[in-house]
Amino acid sequence: MARATPGTGTSGMTTFGTLDELAGLVAARRGLYVRWSLGPGTDMAAMSSRDDLTGLALPGLSANPLDVEEWWEGRPVRVWVARRLYDYSHLPGLKDSRTRPWVLAAREAARGPDNEPLVTDVRPLGWIGDRVIAEADRVVRRHRDSWGPLNRGGTGGG
Repeated sequence: MARATPGTGTSGMTTFGTLDELAGLVAARRGLYVRWSLGPGTDMAAMSSRDDLTGLALPGLSANPLDVEEWWEGRPVRVWVARRLYDYSHLPGLKDSRTRPWVLAAREAARGPDNEPLVTDVRPLGWIGDRVIAEADRVVRRHRDSWGPLNRGGTGGG
């Protein structure tokens, strides 16, 4: 299993190399989030996200929870984590090609304008490697027929 490196920099941060490795961490620990950004080296200097629509500074970093919900009812953690990664894997193409996912432990302080958790007391645990994202994509696509269209390419609006 990947080991967490203390501190806020990115140079010594571990990289989770497989979906199973990341799912093992999620199964063993609560209070974990994934954040898609330039990394903790950039994020932790401001410790604030910005609302894209209004430009307002938010009281924490926007992140997505990795904790498995009770309603998942014992289904594979691997599939849960794959879904959580898949839902935001479009962000590098939308925001900045240098955007990467990383795992963090944190405390939820508020909710953002899209009802996303805004977290503080952030402790970076590791990058999520490209191979993990590719595995997550394959897992989710295998469920496409039973889950519906999974259309994440919408342009917004009604």
